[in-house]
Amino acid sequence: MALLFNDFASWGEHCQTTGEPLYQAVLGYEIEQKGRSEEEIWDGLQRAYDVMKDAVKTGLTQDMTSRSGMVNNGAKKVAAAPVTVLSPEFQQLISRALGAKEVNSCMGRVVAAPTAGASGILPGILTTIQDLHHLDDRKILEGLLVAAGIALIIETNASLAGAVGGCQAETGSAAAMGAGAIVYCLGGTVEQAFAAVAITIQCMLGLICDPVAGLVEVPCIVRNASAAAIAFSSAQIAIAGVNPVIPVDQCVMALGEVGQSMETRYKETALGGLANTPKGREIENLVLVQDVEILPDEDSE
Repeated sequence: MALLFNDFASWGEHCQTTGEPLYQAVLGYEIEQKGRSEEEIWDGLQRAYDVMKDAVKTGLTQDMTSRSGMVNNGAKKVAAAPVTVLSPEFQQLISRALGAKEVNSCMGRVVAAPTAGASGILPGILTTIQDLHHLDDRKILEGLLVAAGIALIIETNASLAGAVGGCQAETGSAAAMGAGAIVYCLGGTVEQAFAAVAITIQCMLGLICDPVAGLVEVPCIVRNASAAAIAFSSAQIAIAGVNPVIPVDQCVMALGEVGQSMETRYKETALGGLANTPKGREIENLVLVQDVEILPDEDSE
């Protein structure tokens, strides 16, 4: 995206000047950076989306039990819950986001979008929006390009990594990517798509990264589900024409500023937050003992 612009304002101006849809500039970036034809880029996007769909299916049909025991088929439990708090569509969104992320935690194949720790968010969002609105794969692939453009700008001006900016930078960015993609796929304006990004960041701002035992399981998996929900609500608010008040580029600046000022203990170090609770430390000790290989003493050989 740096070939053309480094912020949302410039991206929007480009679309207004050229009349191009949001995804077009990102497609050009991909062609230029990877030295591939447009057809090859579309084929690559299709492969990525197929992996996302497979991750959702795997998470909802196969045994998802992690070595630590903290992951135990949560997606299937949500999908089959006898007491329904949510609408069927909302319940589906949550279970799909959980399922795809559980695949990652159980060492399955996922798409890092933008990271493996947030790999359930876009699959849950895109497969659900596709089913709800009967969208073809081509529209979803265009949405993936829009999501990629959003990620590139956030990465340029803030961060996508939990180790740098906390969970707000990881699941927050993925949710923002998904919200913008939803608005684009449903025919929203450029301004509405960017508003969805801004609203999402406002909702996710300040979220710390505190993985129990240093594993990307708790609370990461449930945060994928909640981030997908926030993406849906933000997209709905934006496409209805609600003004986020703070411009999207300034929201990204705030994301970067909060990430920089966040203490190290809250940035994927497992030193604070949920990782530092008594139960978190108990689990950490169990996992570490379980994973240590006892090597023979050299002196005794």
